[in-house]
Amino acid sequence: MKSIRIFLLIALLSIIMLVNFVSALHGYRDTMAEAQRLFDRQLSASARLLADMPVATGAERVVAQPEAMVMQVWSEDKKLLVRSADAPKQPLSEFAVGFKEINFSGYRWRSLAEYFPDNGHWIIVAERSDLRYQLAEKLAIAAVLPILLGLPIAGLLIWFVVGRGLSSLRKLAEDLHSKRAEDLTPLSEGSPPQELLPVVQSINALLARLQASFERERRFSADAAHELRTPIAAIQVHAHNLESDFEGAGQTVMPQSLVKLEDSVQRMAHLVEQMLDLFRTTPEHYPARFEILNLHALAREVLAEEYPIFAQRKQQVELLGGRVFLRGDRFALTILLKNLLRNAAKYTPEEGHVQVSTRLIKGDILLQVEDSGPGIPEKEYPRVFERFYRVGGDRHQSTAPGCGLGLSIVQHIARLHGASIELGLSHFGHGLSITVRFKKAKESKDA
Repeated sequence: MKSIRIFLLIALLSIIMLVNFVSALHGYRDTMAEAQRLFDRQLSASARLLADMPVATGAERVVAQPEAMVMQVWSEDKKLLVRSADAPKQPLSEFAVGFKEINFSGYRWRSLAEYFPDNGHWIIVAERSDLRYQLAEKLAIAAVLPILLGLPIAGLLIWFVVGRGLSSLRKLAEDLHSKRAEDLTPLSEGSPPQELLPVVQSINALLARLQASFERERRFSADAAHELRTPIAAIQVHAHNLESDFEGAGQTVMPQSLVKLEDSVQRMAHLVEQMLDLFRTTPEHYPARFEILNLHALAREVLAEEYPIFAQRKQQVELLGGRVFLRGDRFALTILLKNLLRNAAKYTPEEGHVQVSTRLIKGDILLQVEDSGPGIPEKEYPRVFERFYRVGGDRHQSTAPGCGLGLSIVQHIARLHGASIELGLSHFGHGLSITVRFKKAKESKDA
């Protein structure tokens, strides 16, 4: 994975190194030239100093000199008067004023010949070029070294500065990562860097388009389901009237087509009601009104309301546990309980058992519905919350009609309350156990 931070670090360091290299090369050449001019001035000063010294005109005199320098003093008639110990007896260079490069004693020398008319002396002095270059290089390296040593410090500073500059990008990524799938609210534009503002605006525009698209889809489905209720109710009334007419005509056995019509209408009415409940309880659209309520008491009310379903199938249903208080929406929790109970009644065989319990465990409030039905294979657990999904489809072994929306509605309501759902094997040994785990309300009281 490419890193903008590493890319900027390498790019900026490369640019700095290139600029510093060119600057150092230029500085090295300037320093070397300046050192050569300095040494030449020093050589010229040495010649003038020798010219001021009194020199006897007798025999040639030999004096001691530093190893790096040699000198000769010649009379106007080209007779050697004084020389250093390492200097030859022949002239070091031509008797011509100025600097020259000469070779002797196995070294390269920088020589200067000067004529002083006051005393008629020729002064020739010379320095070893290799020693001059060594000293000049030391000066040049001393000037360039701080630039080279500054590169790691520059790299460290660039690393932190680039990291600081990318913090806004990191913040934007965190905001997007923390957004829930159903959260289509725009990102806060706040005061992002100028370069990030178009990105934030583009993301917000995309979220707005998605929001509008989802809203249109939701309204269409909800309106369609709502509009279907009236004609379905009318069909139910007409079917009931038709059944009454047959009974009035003395027919004790209803035609199969009428029986199937009533079943189909009833199934369609159930589907429409489930669709309406599904959209009513969607967390991002449902305006929940939370209050402290007794979940056990609410379960008892719903169970009493739904009891005819269990009685019709001769099922035994019981409510266990005691008072548990949570902060929730009464309407939504009523729909949740109805769906759980109706599912349990639907998939439990006649004369089966259904058990509902509410209890408080480790600070969590548990609502558990268990039945003695066929249960659900564990591998199907992740899929049963999908809309319109039924285990086995229309060939479900219970032969009970359904539309596959009940557990989706339960999941919506659980999410609305920040609760989790766990599926498992019921204590009957072969049924389904559905446990909704709520967080205990701070204002709640224990049973």
